[in-house]
Amino acid sequence: MTDHFVSLRDPNVYNTLVWEIVRQIPVGKVATYGQIAAIIPPPGGMDAKAYLAFEARWVGGAMAACPPNVPWQRVINAQGKISLRPGAEEQRCLLEAEGVEFDERERIDLHLFGWQGPSAEWQQTHSLLAIPKNDDKQSRLF
Repeated sequence: MTDHFVSLRDPNVYNTLVWEIVRQIPVGKVATYGQIAAIIPPPGGMDAKAYLAFEARWVGGAMAACPPNVPWQRVINAQGKISLRPGAEEQRCLLEAEGVEFDERERIDLHLFGWQGPSAEWQQTHSLLAIPKNDDKQSRLF
């Protein structure tokens, strides 16, 4: 059985929330698309299972369209790598300038450079989900 693509009713609202979250990532830290998606509740009227199937891709779409004041370079893939696409070399340069290090396999150590997520107060103010616990099978390393 193949999942069919589900679209957002209002991508602008979703994208704006993603950008607000990414603005919270401090210099020298990174987060993955999935980590960001994990704290965003399913958009209104959307089935949670359908959202889970596409959430990281939607965060990627938001990042591809982000305004200049969003630190886009701080969002990487779940392998701890920069996704191959135009701008990847610039992203690496920006991250290295912030002190983020890459290993011999072009990966960033998420335990060392991974962001722990926004403060609980900021999350609550923005109606976000709790950061997954590290012992949770759905954990995304927040």
